[in-house]
Amino acid sequence: QVQLVESGGGSVQPGGSLRLSCAVSGFFVSVAEMSWYRQGPGKERELVAAITSVSGTTTYADSVKGRFTISRDHAKNMVYLEMNSLKPEDTAVYYCRSANIWGQGTRVAVSS
Repeated sequence: QVQLVESGGGSVQPGGSLRLSCAVSGFFVSVAEMSWYRQGPGKERELVAAITSVSGTTTYADSVKGRFTISRDHAKNMVYLEMNSLKPEDTAVYYCRSANIWGQGTRVAVSS
């Protein structure tokens, strides 16, 4: 069964960190482009970070460059999003995606 399951969301103060995880089943992360999206309150869903399938090249939204890092673990078949120096505007539901497959999302709230 092809499935993406996110975890790791929560509430954190500004400046804090979280690591989101995406457990992948039904295909291998090593041969798929993987990405993280987010949708904040009243906002459109937007691309946050992506990693290509073979070379592992990463790209980031300008708003998260230097603060977020996308990575993958081939052995565990997982994708991660390390988020540092979090800001209130990072508050959103974060989704893992590969092609037309989406996870259910994990909620991140940044507030003092």
